Amino acid sequence: KEEEEKYLLKCFGFFLKKDGTFMLRTRIISGHLTATQAVKLGQISKKYANNYMDITTRSQIELRYLKFEDLYSVIVELDRVGITTFQTGIDNFRAIVTSAFDGLSVESKIDCQTIIPKMTKIFLKNEDYMGTLPRKFNTGILGSTVNDCNIYGHDCSFVLAQKSETIGFNLYLGGKVGVQASCANLFVTQEEVPTVFKAVIDLFKTYGFRDNRNKNRLHFLLEAVGIEEFTKAIRTYSALDLPTAGKVLVKDEFQLSNDGVYALKENKTAVHFSIPSGILSGDDLVQAGQTALEVDGFVKLSVEQSFYIIADSAKIDSIKTSKLYRKYENFQNIYFNNLVACAGTATCSFAVIPNKPDAIMMAQYLHNTVPMDEGKIRLYWSACPKGCGIHSIADIGFEGCIAKDEEGNRCDGVRIFIGGKATRKAEEARLLIKSTTIQKAKEIVKELVILYKEQKQNNESFEAFDDRVLRELTIEEIQQKIGL
Repeated sequence: KEEEEKYLLKCFGFFLKKDGTFMLRTRIISGHLTATQAVKLGQISKKYANNYMDITTRSQIELRYLKFEDLYSVIVELDRVGITTFQTGIDNFRAIVTSAFDGLSVESKIDCQTIIPKMTKIFLKNEDYMGTLPRKFNTGILGSTVNDCNIYGHDCSFVLAQKSETIGFNLYLGGKVGVQASCANLFVTQEEVPTVFKAVIDLFKTYGFRDNRNKNRLHFLLEAVGIEEFTKAIRTYSALDLPTAGKVLVKDEFQLSNDGVYALKENKTAVHFSIPSGILSGDDLVQAGQTALEVDGFVKLSVEQSFYIIADSAKIDSIKTSKLYRKYENFQNIYFNNLVACAGTATCSFAVIPNKPDAIMMAQYLHNTVPMDEGKIRLYWSACPKGCGIHSIADIGFEGCIAKDEEGNRCDGVRIFIGGKATRKAEEARLLIKSTTIQKAKEIVKELVILYKEQKQNNESFEAFDDRVLRELTIEEIQQKIGL
């Protein structure tokens, strides 16, 4: 009975933690929060969740430290502002990820805000899909030439592409943590996306493995039957005569300016709030919502655990002079702008290291010792091999492990990875250091960053720098260059 109760609560997004409190995973469509929704989420965090929340790598909000007796009140209050938590846990569908600037940026070719609700409607609160999948299912859709949402890292990904004169999507399948999705060699029009999506999930539901939870993801079904056979089945299930893949149009890399201001279409502007490791207080989200309300704007969460307030360009000064912007202004730099870190030992039973504090400490150390005004470095931290901090696609990735200090004592450590690709193409990072202490990791990464600073070309990102310089070197040669 106890296990059944836990399962039921997880279907509503509530996860019982080791301290007896609950974590709650919300479902925020496309990471888009109205001003009213942002204020209400912040108020709920203050009232029920110790004034604490995490921004996740799927552009969502997680609340923590909730008491059992408050759970019903929380979901009722969220429902009143149009936020659900339903089917966010167990073998269900996670939120569909897209660009933070979907339909808003000059690089956007297809507005996915018209497509994502149709995809979500297929499974949300539909009893045919309530916990009936072999495993969880992640989806992404990108209608922009800029990949700012790790589009190749999902079970099912629709990637902006062109076939003849038609702009649509190439279908990629089988991504998961540590594995990028593979091209299914199918081109899908905007109108066909919901039908193809339903075909994919129905095939997964019907034929996906259910005997080993470690191998029940779509990736393993594709390994067993082959992607070509799965593609044939998609055509059959969808009853669509889908052509082969077109030319991928994702070719640009998103890069923030030093002031965090990003120009959009129709005289709109996004102002970035760099949130260290995604740790946000309810007070801060209330302020974000109130600021958005004052400028007739809204809040967009990012997959790199931060957020933007988007409003008319004439309102930029009002946003940048707000108390909230001043609070986070010092984190608006190359080391914090693209920082990701999963939960860590404070709230995750799988974690090996604290992680979020480690990530913040590393970023601050690098900012102090190797200040840089131009460039981009994605520093992604996972507290254990499960890889929830998506370290395997980072420019410089960290995986928590147990290391030994100079006296031979066991201590917190990391494995260091380098050269992951997540913008123009998908490619896993290479293992640079098998195991080292957190303290030694700071010095190793400092030398890497110095190498990047000295040899990068103008505003070149670390990903582009790795392609141009480091990919030509063996791991041993890179180690020699940084004095190891």
